[in-house]
Amino acid sequence: MSKIILSNCVKRIKESPTLAITAKAAKLQSEGKNIIALAAGEPDFDTPDLIKEAAIKAIRDGLTKYTPVSGLPSLKKAVIQKFKRDNKLDYQMNEVIIGVGGKQCIFNLFLALLNSGDEVIIPTPYWVSYTDIVELTGASPKLISCGIEQSFKITSEQLDKSITNKTKIIVLNSPSNPTGSVYSKSELKELSKILLKYPDIFIVTDDIYEHIRLDEQPFNNIVMVEPRLKSRCIIINGVSKAYSMTGWRIGFAAGPKEIISAMGILQSQSTSNPTSISQAAAEAALLGDQSCITPMLDAFKERHTFVVDAFNKIEGIHCIKAQGAFYSFPFAKKAIENLYKKGKIKNNHDIAFSEYLLDLKGVAVVPGSAFGAEGYFRISFATSIENLKEALLRIKEAIEG
Repeated sequence: MSKIILSNCVKRIKESPTLAITAKAAKLQSEGKNIIALAAGEPDFDTPDLIKEAAIKAIRDGLTKYTPVSGLPSLKKAVIQKFKRDNKLDYQMNEVIIGVGGKQCIFNLFLALLNSGDEVIIPTPYWVSYTDIVELTGASPKLISCGIEQSFKITSEQLDKSITNKTKIIVLNSPSNPTGSVYSKSELKELSKILLKYPDIFIVTDDIYEHIRLDEQPFNNIVMVEPRLKSRCIIINGVSKAYSMTGWRIGFAAGPKEIISAMGILQSQSTSNPTSISQAAAEAALLGDQSCITPMLDAFKERHTFVVDAFNKIEGIHCIKAQGAFYSFPFAKKAIENLYKKGKIKNNHDIAFSEYLLDLKGVAVVPGSAFGAEGYFRISFATSIENLKEALLRIKEAIEG
């Protein structure tokens, strides 16, 4: 058999760390081990009945054929209505595309805009796939460290200093995965003042956790705050998180028609249209009674309060409150150093720490280095309060025992 030589393209990227850890935890569970999985970013609630019924009706009505590549016109209209209702933003049909999840929308967007030599400013900690998708295009991610001391958010001063003649895109994710941080209206206003000085830079605002808010502040993205940026801003969103539809794989993007058209061309040569049944379900989600989100939010708020309080009672752990999403991102550097000094982990690194928690206590978390922030770790509190209580007890025993 001849030697298999993989492409340079695939060598530039790595497997998603969150999916890899989730798979390892599932394997251990299948072997009969008692594992509490806190790695996956997936609500533990079922998809609401009104959405499931819409999918069943679509099947019975024969909506089982190809749709237009960029999505069903009726779903695109529902997305446009959502932007008008929730964000007071107006888009036309040719400014919206439906993708196979928000990840595909980001993938197509970066491929449509980036060339070798371009730079993409990404505040750190970041969602794991941003950097790999950028590198796949031949462009370079420019990581800007935004630690716990600044609530994990890039400042206008940092942004201004980071911009060069190579800067093509800045990515903003609010509410954030992995930190749960949310940019306030005033913070977005300060960032927009900088971006207005650089008319050739595109802004990607990843709003996938828009409806998962843990406080009473209204949601804002940078386009809502500064409409003059709309002509070079692309909004990424979807139905996965707010409607507990992760497996349905429907995301959407809105932005300048030239960019949306290019994304459609790329999609026509990859997946073609998203699944017709899932599109019908997503339409029902966007147009239906939005109160279906409330019970999930109430549970997330309760879990969030418990998790933050419990983490801050563990020696060597510092955890700040999130404002959105369903993650906590504790700073564990002191705890990791203490475990290393005691000889309980093989090196002074968050990967060793995460392996220690999984192997010793059966708790699956994601190391902060997967998000570009070594010394932290991420847990999802999109699981039952009983699981969280047991998991935090095990983590405390692992660190202090």
